Amino acid sequence: MTDRIKSLVRAHRTSGVRLCTVSGVASTKKEMIRWFDASTDIDMITTKSFQVVPNPGNREPVICQLAPGDFGNSVGLRNPGMETALEEIRQIRMEGLGKLLNISLSASSAEDFITLVRAFDDYADSLELNFSCPHAAAGYGASIGSDMCIASGYVRAIREACPGLKSALIVKLTPNVSDIGAIARACVEAGADGIAAINTVGPRLYTIPGTDIPILNNRLGGKGGASGAWVKETAIDCIGRIRAAIGDDAIIIGMGGVQDAHDVRAMIDQGADIVGLGSVFGTVAQQDWPEYISTLKAEAVALGNGESIENRAAGLIIRENRMSYTEHRITKLTAHTEEMLIMELDGELDCRSGQFAFLFVPGLGEKPFSVAHNRPLTFLVRRRGQFTNALFDLKVGDVVYTRGLYGKPLELPEGGDALLIAGGSGVAVLPSLCRMINSPERIDILVGTSASSTVGCDGKALFEDYFREHAGSYTVVADDGKPGRVLDSIAEHTAGKKDLKAYLVGPEIFMALAARRLMDCGLDEDDIFLSLERSTLCGVGLCGECSCGGRLTCQWGTFQPYGFIRKNAPELLEQR
Repeated sequence: MTDRIKSLVRAHRTSGVRLCTVSGVASTKKEMIRWFDASTDIDMITTKSFQVVPNPGNREPVICQLAPGDFGNSVGLRNPGMETALEEIRQIRMEGLGKLLNISLSASSAEDFITLVRAFDDYADSLELNFSCPHAAAGYGASIGSDMCIASGYVRAIREACPGLKSALIVKLTPNVSDIGAIARACVEAGADGIAAINTVGPRLYTIPGTDIPILNNRLGGKGGASGAWVKETAIDCIGRIRAAIGDDAIIIGMGGVQDAHDVRAMIDQGADIVGLGSVFGTVAQQDWPEYISTLKAEAVALGNGESIENRAAGLIIRENRMSYTEHRITKLTAHTEEMLIMELDGELDCRSGQFAFLFVPGLGEKPFSVAHNRPLTFLVRRRGQFTNALFDLKVGDVVYTRGLYGKPLELPEGGDALLIAGGSGVAVLPSLCRMINSPERIDILVGTSASSTVGCDGKALFEDYFREHAGSYTVVADDGKPGRVLDSIAEHTAGKKDLKAYLVGPEIFMALAARRLMDCGLDEDDIFLSLERSTLCGVGLCGECSCGGRLTCQWGTFQPYGFIRKNAPELLEQR
């Protein structure tokens, strides 16, 4: 076992409280690992589970919320594979990492686990063997951890193949067994330094309330693991049974439903050395995560000293279901081009710039979309893959669900002029900006188009009539063989403007080039805002996929200042 792990556990057992992130939640990307390291008082950071080869996981939806604090999940071990993950971990280590790093690994054979352990051992403080995922393919996850002989046999094989292991070897176990203590003891006797528990309970079926429509999209017919508040009592019980079975020497990383300091103390009292935080991050705004973590630790220490607390950490939890679905009917479909569909739904959303919603069609999947108009509720769909292709096949009267809104609305300054620049289908974001500015004489709009992207068969660009009514000037520039030709018009649209702010929407390289042109015209980098529509699976901060320089756009909003992006996520601005 590494000295850093030993010292952490030794310190905990004499005084203090130690917290960590858990696999598959929040700290899933390298920029989020960096963020937790630099911005929070967390003690250990856990990666997502890496496999030898890339795994695309299940199609969305992969996460759902049935009640405040209660989640279902079926991500399917989505990960970039060993080679990519190893390069990212190397970069993190080269840059320096102050917190302990717990690297999670997943495989279906002892041989593949050995390959992974050998690859990551030099970079980890501990290696967590995922013997616990309840919705993984056959041979992975819980199918290992449910069998005492297989689980302990894998640990023994790893120890024999890697006798000089530098990292602590942690086995993560499933609660979905009759005797988790016996399996834990067998793994420790085979050479594990500790146990992580629990992973999710289940799998179970999750349906839209009041219907029999499954939410999750997988090979299990919509079943997925349960995590969050509703598994807390199971987790606490399992930790107590594991500690009783393995004795005092081995480490226990306890997790499952932790929300407040009382939950942390319950885990510690049952034998946990380190307490994991997972689904609770989906109930606290990312802006509050640093305060939440530090307050949670302080209050748990106070409880351990016999003091009373105000439970301020719990006060940061959002007590509502932010992943509930609303049913709509399609009222109008307009094929603007073969690649662009304008979809209008009944109902409405009070969406503002910087926010977005998910469209969900049962059996087909879900994806995040910007809202073009709130009334009528309008989305622009561009062909990009399996789900968007399926949306083109829908008919008027078909049912579509929305969930959200997600993201922080853009805070617009009062007064001054605004230059809105869009490339391609990014034009769908501009109507909400116009509504928020609500002063046509302040707004200039530049739109770049190509015949195959945003110009319809009638020769009009997307939302052209709306922009001509709601902007002081509206200019459409066709690429005409030169992608981004519209950017050549920037200088004439910045001259003579007062307190100008620029808002850019489109492909990242398009926005990066536009930002440089604007700075050449004298704009400050913090007066230029880029709309970063990052991929996201959840919208509430759990998946970590929409990270932009450590900020989750589902929390902070899609519009971010160019200066922030240049400093914290320069890779998004690189010319490709």
